[in-house]
Amino acid sequence: MSLLQSGWMEILILRVVFRSLGLEDKLVYAEDYVMDEEQSKLAGLLDLNNAILQLAKKYKTMALEKEEFVGSHDADVAHDSMQIEDSEAVQRLQDVLHGALQEYEGAHHPEDPRRAGKLIMTLPLLRQTAARAVQHFCSIKQDGRVPMHKLFLELLEAKA
Repeated sequence: MSLLQSGWMEILILRVVFRSLGLEDKLVYAEDYVMDEEQSKLAGLLDLNNAILQLAKKYKTMALEKEEFVGSHDADVAHDSMQIEDSEAVQRLQDVLHGALQEYEGAHHPEDPRRAGKLIMTLPLLRQTAARAVQHFCSIKQDGRVPMHKLFLELLEAKA
């Protein structure tokens, strides 16, 4: 539960980024919902939209693969959770995930031995973007005009 609470927004943002890699200056929030700059302005999401676009551009430049998204993010979430519970178990999990990412990079991108490090260096931007998203949804929650699912609210309260 701790891993879910600490990484859920990052996972949602990574899904948006991954779905959006094939587009220029647009984000695919859902299969049937693509948002450009003008639409994001109208929705009051311009700052968040631009932050996600910046992340998407970094990942597009690196030509990231789905396995890299998953591996780097899972290792980062494990790192976040180290103070929460059994730190020894979390450290083992983090080591396994970092090892898997290194192994994947070595097998699939031997021409770039620093690729795993470059990927991990994008994680602070992901965290900042997720924090912006959480703030945005907290303000929507306080307005009370948009109904939110109970699980979403619980996760939002755990993150806020």
